[in-house]
Amino acid sequence: MQGNTHIIGGITASLAFAQISNDNPFVLVGAGVIGALLPDICHGGSKIGRTFPLISKMVNKLFGHRSFTHSLLFVVLVALLLQTIIPYPSIVAGLLIGMSSHIILDMGTKQGVKLFFPFNMSVHFPLTTRTGGKVEKIVFTLLSVLSLYLSYELISRFISEI
Repeated sequence: MQGNTHIIGGITASLAFAQISNDNPFVLVGAGVIGALLPDICHGGSKIGRTFPLISKMVNKLFGHRSFTHSLLFVVLVALLLQTIIPYPSIVAGLLIGMSSHIILDMGTKQGVKLFFPFNMSVHFPLTTRTGGKVEKIVFTLLSVLSLYLSYELISRFISEI
């Protein structure tokens, strides 16, 4: 999936989580966007890879694309690290939600992800699409509509509490 699809995926997942949590939805969404971009640090052409080219090159050299940074192991290690250095649970939750949404979206591509890294097995959904194709545009549109709906729900709840 492309960066914009990952961003809207992170927003949608964070807004969905905000519906059932007491976390600040603005913090969740902000962290969710960052988390949604983080797994692609292994790809030099990604939004985050272009922002941190040295780190991106090192990670890609060590692991390649869609392997370690798209795995359950990475999510668990990042979760442990974040819980020790970030004292705000809403930020940690948002980052992890965004990362998870990224991995799930990439499971919808033909290449899939190495979800169980270090095992060299690609995991993808039974129905897949090509990155940047028409189906991805439809996914982007559906996630955008869902984000608007979830935002409306949160805003309505916020106004009724005033």
